[in-house]
Amino acid sequence: MRLKPERRARLRPRPAGALLAVGLLGASAWAATALLDVPNPVTLAALAVVEPSAVGTWFASRPVAASARPRVLPVAPRPLPERVPWKGADVPLARVLAATRTNAFLVSQDGVLVHEWYRPGFDRATLFPSWSVAKSVVSLLVGRAVADGRLAEADPVSALVPALRGVPVFGRITVRDLLDMTSGLAVPENYDPWNPLVGTAGMYLTRDLPAFVRAHAVLSATPGSKGRYRSIDTEVLGLVLAAIHGRPLADLLAEQIWRPMGAEAGATWNLDAPGGTEKAFCCLNAVARDFVRLGLMVADHGRVGPVEIVPPHWIARIETPARRAVDGWPYSAQWWHVPDGDDDISAIGVYGQYVYVNRDTGTVIVKLSDHGAEEDEAETLAAMLFLARALAPPRR
Repeated sequence: MRLKPERRARLRPRPAGALLAVGLLGASAWAATALLDVPNPVTLAALAVVEPSAVGTWFASRPVAASARPRVLPVAPRPLPERVPWKGADVPLARVLAATRTNAFLVSQDGVLVHEWYRPGFDRATLFPSWSVAKSVVSLLVGRAVADGRLAEADPVSALVPALRGVPVFGRITVRDLLDMTSGLAVPENYDPWNPLVGTAGMYLTRDLPAFVRAHAVLSATPGSKGRYRSIDTEVLGLVLAAIHGRPLADLLAEQIWRPMGAEAGATWNLDAPGGTEKAFCCLNAVARDFVRLGLMVADHGRVGPVEIVPPHWIARIETPARRAVDGWPYSAQWWHVPDGDDDISAIGVYGQYVYVNRDTGTVIVKLSDHGAEEDEAETLAAMLFLARALAPPRR
C-alpha cells in the first residue's frame, strides 16, 4: 500500500527564526522584535538552531494537569517484525527509525504496551512537542462541545467569538469548515525564508494570535468549496472553544480529556505570550506514554473503561472521510485517513510526529521525531500499517 505522494506543509518555523535572527542582529534588534511583536532576538536565534524536539521550553506555556489516578498501561514486550516496507524495499525497522531521526517509538496492541523505545537523551519523562498532532486533540474538545450543545457544526464563527463578530469573513465560515480544512482563509503554510512573517510561520512567531487572526481574515476560496491544509483553521477553532467556555484551552484539555483519560504526567501548551492564547494549531508538550493513552481512548470509541471521554458519534465523525479531500488526502475533523488501509487514522505533526490508530487490528503506534518538515509521511504510515497487520490481522 502506498499513499498518494502529495506533500502537505504543516509547520516549519526554523527558517523564519533563522532569517529574523540574522536580519535583526545589531543594536536595533530588540527594538525591531518588539515592533514586529515577535520573540526577542535570543529566542529567535535559538529557534534557528535547536532541534524541533526542544522548542517547547522556548515559549511561554500553560500547564495541563495530570490525572490523580493514571491509567495503567500493561507492559508485555513482544518482538516486532525486523523489517518493514520502505520506499519500495524491505529494510530493517531500526534503519527506518534512524533515517527518520526518531526519538520515541511506542507500540500498543489491544491496550498492552508491547514495544517502547527511546533514543539516547530521551526517556519516559521527556515532554515531546506534538506539533500538529495538537490539531487532532482540538478536534476531540470540539466534539465534546458539540455533544454538550455549546456549539453546532453549522454555526458561523462570528456568532461564537465576540472578538470576531465585526469581521465579515467569519460570518461565512462555519465550525464545519474549520474542522475539515475548507475555510478558504488565505493564510498559506508558508516557509519561504525570504517571507518569514507570512502565513503559518508568522502565526507561529506572533505574540498576539487573536490579532493575527483578525488581520488575516481574507478568503482565497469560498468557504466549504476546497480542502486546503491551513493551520489558521485550527487556531480559530481554539478561539471558538475558549470563547464558548470562557476558559483557556489548556484548562479545558486538562478537565475534559487529560485527567479523565488517565494521563500520567502533566503536559504544557505553548502560548503566544505569557498569560496569552494557546497555539491551538501546534505545541502541546507531553510524555510519549500519554500520547499512547490518547490513541487508546480514540481506538476505544472515546472511552476509557466505562467512562465516556469523547462521544462515540464524534469518533465516528473523525473516522468518516469528509466530502473534500485535503491536498489530495482523505481527511476529517482534523484527523488524517490512510488510503487503502484498514480504516486507520492518524494525527500527524511536522518533523515526524504520529499518533496512529488502527482499530481493525487493535494497534496504536506513537512515533515522535526530529525528521524533515514534510518527509516520508506516506512511507511512514505504510510501515505502521504493515506493523499493525503483522501484530494482528484485520478483524473484519
